[in-house]
Amino acid sequence: MLLTFDTCLDKTYVGLADGCNILGTKIIENNGETYHSTYLMSTISNLLKENNLTPNDITMVATDIGPGSFTGIRACMTVARVMAQQLNIKAMGISSLEILSKLNNSSKKTLVLLDARKSMTYVWDEEVLGAIIIDDVKEMVKAKDYSIICDDSMYNIFSEITDDITSYKMFNADLAKILIGIVNEKPEKAKGWRDLRPLYIQPAPVFGK
Repeated sequence: MLLTFDTCLDKTYVGLADGCNILGTKIIENNGETYHSTYLMSTISNLLKENNLTPNDITMVATDIGPGSFTGIRACMTVARVMAQQLNIKAMGISSLEILSKLNNSSKKTLVLLDARKSMTYVWDEEVLGAIIIDDVKEMVKAKDYSIICDDSMYNIFSEITDDITSYKMFNADLAKILIGIVNEKPEKAKGWRDLRPLYIQPAPVFGK
């Protein structure tokens, strides 16, 4: 039984599958001043109960490892590592950039961009390229015929130079289902809980400085 979850982006996404058979998914948005990742554990518990399952029925856990919300990444990583350790099961970490790349259903090459702040953007071009200066990425976009998936911030910048660009929020996609699909494509990538690492492409913020 596969459990997937993602709290790194705009919502919390939780999914449960038996192989390729999706048993159910949940999408949780922010509630007033309460950040959506706060509901991760209760959402997992409710999804298991709805399927008459317990944590002991889970045989693998997969999660978004970033980049994204610093709080969301910590929530994902903590829950995934603890569950994998306590249940003695495999864990898989997938970049949010790879997850979003699956939204492109055109024949064009996919470019995923997420705001990295400091005039930089996180970039996916068939793999995670890292945090790159926005002006350099603009030259990439001008040189190749990409279909761009991005967040709202990058949409506002790159829509000025290309029409083939969509904010991932406009897809209203269930990212838990996408995570399930990625895991089923490459189950050999699953590892032990100690190997599960957050993808902090830039250093985590140092508060108070």
